[in-house]
Amino acid sequence: MAKDQTKTRRYRTLWISDVHLGTSGCKAEHLTEFLQHNECDTLYLVGDIIDGWKLKNGWFWPQEHTNVIRKILTKAKRGTKVIYVTGNHDEFLRKFVEYKLEIGNIKMVNELVHVTADGRRLLVMHGDLFDVITRYHKWLALAGDFAYEATMRANEVINRTRALFGMRYWSLSAFAKKSVKNAVAIISEFEDSVARECSRRGLDGVVCGHIHHAEIRQLHGITYHNCGDWVESCTALGETPDGRIEVIRWVQLDHLNQRPNVTPLRRPASKTAKAAVAT
Repeated sequence: MAKDQTKTRRYRTLWISDVHLGTSGCKAEHLTEFLQHNECDTLYLVGDIIDGWKLKNGWFWPQEHTNVIRKILTKAKRGTKVIYVTGNHDEFLRKFVEYKLEIGNIKMVNELVHVTADGRRLLVMHGDLFDVITRYHKWLALAGDFAYEATMRANEVINRTRALFGMRYWSLSAFAKKSVKNAVAIISEFEDSVARECSRRGLDGVVCGHIHHAEIRQLHGITYHNCGDWVESCTALGETPDGRIEVIRWVQLDHLNQRPNVTPLRRPASKTAKAAVAT
């Protein structure tokens, strides 16, 4: 769905994931715009909203990233129920879940069952616990994260060159995910594991993130929903008042908007900042 800046759309529920605030790849300006033009009763932040892995090694926090936080806090202040579901990049927040942290309309959880308007029960979680690499081989996950970031940098160079020849935007990382046999197998295994867990619990479906690929499809007898991300695809999920869930594609990235202008604030990570995101 393309954005419509002439009016605000109302949803019963919105889900966003994998924003990765604190990284240069985050499309914070697009997300702020999305939050401005879409209202909801409940907003789920489905993990990896803040990238603690990156902030632990070096501080990057432009004003545009602060604007996203402010917009979310404003929604909560005006009555939107905000549920923060922790992920692997913001796993430093999981230590607070056991304290049942709630601040106003903001609640922090590791997972939650959401009941749609038409009565379906959906497990909402980030999904990293069903990724064998993230769960059992964190060093490999960190290496993969480094490789992904390098791919994104290469993607910028490739697309600047393509733009000179009048060619359309092309995603190297998306191509790799779809084409590299091992990547396809890992994603498929992740999706299967999530679906089977939902089925085991007797639930109707799942809403997750983690793999940066938005979609809705039937899988092993349940409905699998993935929010996508705000690094490349700028996607979210929205539940309409009658309980129907749809993928919202806020912008179609191209050479003009693939990397919005930001005013970066860079400094070495302080001991306090490192301690805050240490796991």
